[in-house]
Amino acid sequence: MTKVKFKKDGLLATVSIDREERLNSMDYETLIELEKVIEKLKFSKDIRVVVFTGAGEKAFSAGADLKERKNLNDQQVRRNVQKTREVINHIELLPLPTIAAINGFALGGGLELALVCDFRIAADHAQMGLTEVSWGIVPGAGGTQRLARLIGVSKAKELILTARKIDSETAYSWGMINKRVNKNELQSQVNLLVNEITSNAPLAVNQAKIAIQQGSDTDLHTGLAIESKAYEAIIQTEDRIEALNAFQDKRPPQFQGK
Repeated sequence: MTKVKFKKDGLLATVSIDREERLNSMDYETLIELEKVIEKLKFSKDIRVVVFTGAGEKAFSAGADLKERKNLNDQQVRRNVQKTREVINHIELLPLPTIAAINGFALGGGLELALVCDFRIAADHAQMGLTEVSWGIVPGAGGTQRLARLIGVSKAKELILTARKIDSETAYSWGMINKRVNKNELQSQVNLLVNEITSNAPLAVNQAKIAIQQGSDTDLHTGLAIESKAYEAIIQTEDRIEALNAFQDKRPPQFQGK
């Protein structure tokens, strides 16, 4: 049975962890399936935005499958953690904008998956946390680093060292999520963001993402050089000329990703 569902709707791809009975936790098979889906997305020419979510309304993902983890030896645990890290890093390297539609619990590796996305929109009943220390481990797929960069070192320590779960209202006030919405409006709010992004030139969107992402991890001088390289990459695109022609003709541009 497939544990990861992939759906394409126009320019949008939705990737859903489909283990509702296990709160969409990720066992090794799920990680392998996720990896394969992400590999396909990397080379897609007709997808402009990717949404990650979980099946049902209870969980985005509760992280590692602890039932499976209990029966693994040390070597297998290292394998699973390494694969989780690899999958999440692959998502970060996608040139396509990514959105986490957090429809319930986002815990441990599930929150780490959400953190690597470019945007996070959460339902009002969602709860989030990096609760690993309560299980005798530490976040192992980027949580200690990405959370601190997102909300600051002090708040990240507060969340991680207490193993606390916070609601979406707190997560929004801390800057962990972009938007908090009624659970019945989650999909429509995600779609609004998707439509805003896909109305723009896709190559420019991708290069802007790369410039922000790579530049944020370096000094300003290097970041400006990265931005200059990104600008250079889109100067000769057909979409740039189309935007100028559309402006002159007073019509919406028709971007082709060329």
